[in-house]
Amino acid sequence: MTNEIQISNKLIGDNHECFITAEIGINHNGSLNIAKHLIDMAKEAGCDAVKFQKRTIDVVYTKEELAKERQSVFGNTNGDLKRGLEFNQQQYEEIDKYCKAKNIIWYASCWDEESVDFIEQFNVPCYKIASASLTNDKLLKYTKKTGKPILLSTGMSTLEQIDHAVDVLGKENLLIYHCTSTYPTFNHEINLKVIPELKKRYNCPIGFSGHEKGILPSIISVLYGACAVERHITIDRTLWGSDQAASLEYQGLYRIVRDIHQLKTIAGDGIKRVYDSELPIIEKLRKV
Repeated sequence: MTNEIQISNKLIGDNHECFITAEIGINHNGSLNIAKHLIDMAKEAGCDAVKFQKRTIDVVYTKEELAKERQSVFGNTNGDLKRGLEFNQQQYEEIDKYCKAKNIIWYASCWDEESVDFIEQFNVPCYKIASASLTNDKLLKYTKKTGKPILLSTGMSTLEQIDHAVDVLGKENLLIYHCTSTYPTFNHEINLKVIPELKKRYNCPIGFSGHEKGILPSIISVLYGACAVERHITIDRTLWGSDQAASLEYQGLYRIVRDIHQLKTIAGDGIKRVYDSELPIIEKLRKV
């Protein structure tokens, strides 16, 4: 077992630069142009990767759920909305080509086995297990069979449920995200002190998947031990969609990446010393 994993050419662990993923998810609202805009935004801000969500609609949702009334630009039912937000083969081929041209990693959280097969054709370097799927042993085992690193999100999950998921997946090639599954998350429910507890309990890389308003928790999560950070992104938080309000526009994303990359330097090595830059100040201000 190792305390680091590798995604594409990126090593992720305590001794490496924080791995930052921009979660596009379904914030593209069914538009390939918006998806490309979000990829551009993530690349310009300095993110390592972008992530999408993939579902086989008729497998993930019941007929009753899909038939429920729900108004959207795609129609009048929940099914119209869910199908409208799913990219097809041609669109994912374009996403794959676009990310390769931009030299940015992309991967997905797959909500069913058929979606794993679909995404696998693009030879993505890793898979995300969404918090909602943490208790789905069948999906966990199926995703594990790809042999790719797995990023496991732990929102709305007890330690006992996480223990079981880790037993199913194994600790090799596993990163665990601390997460709270509310959009947006209240400050008093973020609970960053869970991160070092997860590190002690599982002895594998731990990250933070944030849904909070603002950027501070995501930045300081790294000081609590997160070696990977994931945040939803959007071109406009006022757009329709369940994830938009908990997402970051460009400036917020840019500041998160910038500040996280400064943390290691700011934190230093813990050795108290007098710096050369202080010597003229000593001469000027100290009388004894």
